[in-house]
Parts: sequence; structure tokens; C-alpha cells
Amino acid sequence: MRKIVKHYFGLLLLAAATTMILHSCTDAEYEYSRYPCTFSFNNQGSRSLRLAEAMNSNAPGTFCRIATKGSNYYAMTGNQGGTTESVVRTEPEKLMTVTLGVYNETGIIVGYGNTSFPAVFYVYDSQCPNCYSESNMPRYQLTMTSAGKAVCPTCKREYDLNNEGLQTKGKQGSKTRLFRYRGSTTGPQGVLMVNNR
Repeated sequence: MRKIVKHYFGLLLLAAATTMILHSCTDAEYEYSRYPCTFSFNNQGSRSLRLAEAMNSNAPGTFCRIATKGSNYYAMTGNQGGTTESVVRTEPEKLMTVTLGVYNETGIIVGYGNTSFPAVFYVYDSQCPNCYSESNMPRYQLTMTSAGKAVCPTCKREYDLNNEGLQTKGKQGSKTRLFRYRGSTTGPQGVLMVNNR
């Protein structure tokens, strides 16, 4: 009798573990984009104030768009105003492979959302997912607002940067949220790592 109970208990544990693995894979596939995105940036010494603001977990709702500006600079734009910063790429950074979103076109948006505690760090593509999906052209850069919204100037859809990039306004399309990438930060004057392969 004990052997039968142990056998069934073992099968039950195996079934539960399999269900958890399948469920977590499904969630991860849905949560993160399939597009590659690779970026590493050391903000030591506040090389970018806009990026430092966005990497501060004590200032949720502050976001920064990062885009390439030629081969020697990054353009850092905050959603809370201020000028766009041109940040010189260091020699080691010039040697790194950088892929900032879909076809490396419009960049990425990073920052902590303000709808949960502790705040969640998000990395989004700066591309309207619906316009891109409809046209297959990566030319639909989103505009950020100080309220933490990303608005497409073409289709007028609005996405919530603070809440998983969910669409909040506009015609319903095939995509209900922004393309999201895996990323993390060690703080305002620390390192930003994005690796979505």
C-alpha cells in the first residue's frame, strides 16, 4: 500500500512540476517579444541624467528613450521634459553589438512603472506594435508623455508605460501591448543590461 501511495504521490508531483514549467514558458513567451534586443550601458558618473532618472526605482513613472545617433553617440530622451542628451559611446561600447529594438530603428524605452510596489523595471520597443504589424515597416516611433503614456502619432493609439505597455486608447489592433524586452538595472549610476535573444 505504501509503495502505491508513494508511486501516485510521485506522479502527482511530476504532473504539477510539468504544469508549472509549461505555464511559465507560456507566460514568458507572451510577456516578452521574440525580437532580439541587446544593449549594455554603464552610467557611472551620470553620463546621462535622463537615463539616471529612469533607472531610479524611487522615481517610478520616469522613462527614457535610448536610440543610436550615428555610430558614435546615443540619444537619451526623457518623458519628464529636458533636452535630448547626446552621449558619446566609449571605445569598448563601439565594439559591442547593439540592437535597440525592431531592426534597430526607433530605439527602446526604459523605466520603472508606478502601478505596483515594488516598482517593476520595464524595457519596451519605441515602435508602435500595431502599425509595425500592419505595415511591416519599422518607422512608427512612439511619443512619450509626462504621464507615462506612449502615443503613436500615426494611428493615435496610446499605451501605458507604467502598466506592462497595455493599450489604453485607440482602435483595437492585433497587438494589445507594446513589444517588451528582458532587462535590468543596478541603479541610476549603475549598469543597464538588456538581453532579449
